Amino acid sequence: MIPKSFIQDLLNRLDIVDVVGRYVPLKKAGANFSACCPFHNEKSPSFTVSASKQFYHCFGCGVHGTAISFVMEHLGLSFVEAVEELARGIGLNVPRETSVNAAMPSRAAPDLYELMQTAVRYYREQLKQSQPAIDYLKRRGVSGEVAARFGMGYAPEGWQNLRQPFADYQSSSLLDTGLVIEREDDATGEQNGQSTARRYDRFRDRIMFPIVNARGQVIGFGGRVLDKGTPKYLNSPETVLFEKGRELYGLYQAQKAIRANRIALVVEGYMDVVALAQHGIEYAVATLGTATTPFHIQKLLRLTDRVVFCFDGDAAGRRAAWRALENTLPQLVDGKQFGFLFLPAEHDPDSYVREHGKEAFEKLQRESMPLSGYLLNELSKQVDMHTQEGKSALLKLAQPLLTSITAPIAALLLRKELAALAGVSQVELEVLYGMESIAIPKRRVTQKIASPAASNLRALLRCLLFKPDLARQLPADWEMHGPEADTIAALAEWLLSQEEPVSTAAIIQHFQETAHANLLAKEQAEILQLGDAFNAEDEFLDVLKSLRKAQRKQEFDTLNAKIRGTGMGGLSEQERALYLQLSRRD
Repeated sequence: MIPKSFIQDLLNRLDIVDVVGRYVPLKKAGANFSACCPFHNEKSPSFTVSASKQFYHCFGCGVHGTAISFVMEHLGLSFVEAVEELARGIGLNVPRETSVNAAMPSRAAPDLYELMQTAVRYYREQLKQSQPAIDYLKRRGVSGEVAARFGMGYAPEGWQNLRQPFADYQSSSLLDTGLVIEREDDATGEQNGQSTARRYDRFRDRIMFPIVNARGQVIGFGGRVLDKGTPKYLNSPETVLFEKGRELYGLYQAQKAIRANRIALVVEGYMDVVALAQHGIEYAVATLGTATTPFHIQKLLRLTDRVVFCFDGDAAGRRAAWRALENTLPQLVDGKQFGFLFLPAEHDPDSYVREHGKEAFEKLQRESMPLSGYLLNELSKQVDMHTQEGKSALLKLAQPLLTSITAPIAALLLRKELAALAGVSQVELEVLYGMESIAIPKRRVTQKIASPAASNLRALLRCLLFKPDLARQLPADWEMHGPEADTIAALAEWLLSQEEPVSTAAIIQHFQETAHANLLAKEQAEILQLGDAFNAEDEFLDVLKSLRKAQRKQEFDTLNAKIRGTGMGGLSEQERALYLQLSRRD
């Protein structure tokens, strides 16, 4: 775990204008900087970066955050990866808090990435010299431009070709990165008391596909045989650089197109990704010899609101689709869409797009089956829906799937659909599954009471965001009610617990993914409009004065209402004292 104090220190050292400016062309706009938003399509710039407050906000799509969240969203990195990336850029080492039960994860040495890059250069050079490999790619319709975009190369025949680019073929780094294989040599056994081993290249006579992480670093390879041979595809083993359950082939190249088209297409093979890109469908990625994992889903949802899984129509493709669905259900987020596309049994994405073209393929993609339809359709095929026994079996099959969904709207709608399909009510379904009911609460008739204007509380919150030190001027007995007041209380409590001064960016980062995040985000947008000349302290004191006055009036009106009903005798001694005090002020 990364210490929270380091996160604050990192944000204090970074300049968000520099960070965002590496990826987005920013232009000065008054006290701030602006650009067309990198997270949605627009013609007029609505994306604003504040140099003084160190956060960004888009007035078009509403995205907002700090330098850390920008790198997470723009590069599709996890929180830890984004922190490491930013820390590396300013020469900081990321500390870790370890517990007795948690070991420090191993980190890759920088020279391993350079070693992989050397291998890429070697394989690419070999491709230029291999006519059979060039002819194979031409037959598959791959142009030189697309091959270069994906860094494709060729591993020649032979057992130890990597001796050419690597002077020390016995280096442990070649073994650590999976470029070579070491096998005990039974023929030689031991020599001078030492076990002898035979070392040879893992990839031989294969088209090479570099696997690249979100930072653009090569972490592994996939190799495909040119003609017949087994295995058809060969991946790097899992190493300190490469964990196949966390990576997607082509994601680095596809990120921009995924955002622009607002969709990510998940396919099964490297050649599917390359062939689709060759035909202008540049938002495709592929799993790496494993089922779609929760990590894959999380990465894609950082980039887009729509994910479509495209599988072959054969039995293997349908099994892969079902595993993808099982791993997607717990990751569902309301407002995000998932679809399932099954090609004719004789086709994969590569062959289909080459035969029918981009428009035909994208038409199929647009008509893909929604997740809910695929789920219920597949379950219904396994039972006899004309009998009570079949419907009972349907409910039994669906139970572990539906109970894994945490997104409330998606869960509600699927419960309704399943209940209707099985001929039971939603409430009966929820009782059967032992689930908490999702129902519309009855409207409660509540007495209207005067309360401080939400606009005043928001103004107070705005001042605290603009100048966090003002939390020390909040009265110790300050007490208000409502979501704005709750956020102010949580913010003030956290600010007062900090030993060092806190920036606006640190506040945003700390309260991300909390109940207060949305309200804080709205006020972030407001303070961008205020400008650096805004006198937050004067505004803060004026708002506090207004709130105190409104609170006194509320108390006075409440006591007057009680007196009208019961007379002065109905007041307690404490209430009478307060009434007299308020009367004198009034």
